[in-house]
This record gives sequence, structure tokens and C-alpha cells, in this order.
Amino acid sequence: MVDFRSLCPTWAARHPEQEVVLRRAAEVAHKSLTDFILDSACLAAEQTLLDQRLFMVSGSQYQALMDLLDQPEQANEGLRNLFAHKAPWDTR
Repeated sequence: MVDFRSLCPTWAARHPEQEVVLRRAAEVAHKSLTDFILDSACLAAEQTLLDQRLFMVSGSQYQALMDLLDQPEQANEGLRNLFAHKAPWDTR
């Protein structure tokens, strides 16, 4: 097992209060500090990617999307049923 301080000695020295919080959280999660930081970083990265509002696509992908959006709408019984009922959380 690689020690976190050996991987990031500069960070650990400059941010001791953050290291304490991270070590405590890792302990609560029953993970090594390194595993906790990597797991947390991956979760944050996934969330950042999922929160994207701008998507980079090729010209052909963009055109395919525009073609789909330009098609006339089709009857969708499932959506009709969904919107015919009040949402359980909507009290108005």
C-alpha cells in the first residue's frame, strides 16, 4: 500500500487541516486515505461530466440530432398518461 504522504508530500505539508478531515472521513468509510481520495475524486469527476450543459459533437452528430428534432412529433401514450395525473409531491 502506498502512503498518501509519499505521493503528495507538498500538499500534505501545506494543507494539514484538510488532511485531518480527509483522514477522518477515510477512517469512517473504512478506506485507506489514498482510496478515499481517489474514490472521491472519481465521484466528483463523474458528477462534473454528468452536469455538463455543453456537449462537443461532430458536424454529422449535430446534423443527426437536428434531423431528429425536425421530425414531426409522434403520439406517445406513456407521456400522455404521465401528464394526465398530478405528481404526488405537487400539492397545488
